[in-house]
Amino acid sequence: MPVPARPKIYHICHVDRLASIVAGGLLSDAEVQRLAPPGTVIGMSNIKQRRLTELTLDSHPGLYVGQCAPFYFCPRSVMLFLIHRRNPELTYKGGQEPIVHLEADLYDAVAWAEANGRRWAFTLSNAGSYYFEDRADLAQLDQIDWTAVATTQWPAVKERKQAEFLVEQSFPWHLIERIGVYSGAINAQVAHALPVGGHRPPVAVLPAWYY
Repeated sequence: MPVPARPKIYHICHVDRLASIVAGGLLSDAEVQRLAPPGTVIGMSNIKQRRLTELTLDSHPGLYVGQCAPFYFCPRSVMLFLIHRRNPELTYKGGQEPIVHLEADLYDAVAWAEANGRRWAFTLSNAGSYYFEDRADLAQLDQIDWTAVATTQWPAVKERKQAEFLVEQSFPWHLIERIGVYSGAINAQVAHALPVGGHRPPVAVLPAWYY
């Protein structure tokens, strides 16, 4: 599968985290630890710690994965499946229904990062594992396995499906283009969290983005 003409990137979070993202942007785990914004944490604590203290980027020596705001290149991620199945390694047991997808454009994200002095990279597989490769050159996007990223039958390509885009420190709210939700009830909660006079990306109930 070729590189998409306009690759999109996706971050998942609990709906109760949305108000803090609107106010201060999407934060890296390092910034979340420092600022302690309100909202439910949905990731695996042991992997978050590994990303903060052990895993660095070859393309930016000394920059830890956990110092970057993370995105996948697809909705309906492997992580969402673990949340849906209430994996025992997760502290969060609330299922996928309250989880929202924040969608942005990869090229717009890179342009913003470079204009604002933020380092960025993408990985060819799961950046929470001990063995991944990263790149910081858009000309190398063809090294991502886009077929694996797009598939819904991923057990054989699990690691490659979890390729990530990472941007140092935080990601601005105004670059979120669309929000995908599980149900009308969550749609209403999202609408309530969005600023009245500020950036309000469209919100849609998108069952295909969920399990």
